[in-house]
Amino acid sequence: MSRILCSIFSRDGDEFAETAIAMPLVLLITIALINLSMAGFASVNANNAANYGARVGSVYQQNVAAAAYKAAMQSVSQAKIGKYTVGVKGGGFPGAQISVAVTWDVPNLMGSLLRFVGGSSLGGDLKGTAVSTFRQEGW
Repeated sequence: MSRILCSIFSRDGDEFAETAIAMPLVLLITIALINLSMAGFASVNANNAANYGARVGSVYQQNVAAAAYKAAMQSVSQAKIGKYTVGVKGGGFPGAQISVAVTWDVPNLMGSLLRFVGGSSLGGDLKGTAVSTFRQEGW
């Protein structure tokens, strides 16, 4: 009798059931953290590149936009994560403002995964723009 009761109340298969429920949640949270980390990394790179490009452009006297563009592109060229585009406007005379905008985008890993569990896609890549403005120096 005791052997029958032990087999009825045995919890031998519970570990598998708990793992089957918890593992997808753990994987989903892990992928979300990786996705947000990539977006944060790209955002910081873009912000630093915009700042550096505007600072370099502010001290040049000729070809201000070209110098700012070159400096910003050089800053993001070593980044292994994300795609970056640089835009420069302004400058040309002492006291003028020069603005450098660096746009970044990274792949959205969560969008395609949510479709597997019945969710809708979050829409394309994660994107953002960093803008930095400096006043051109004059001598």
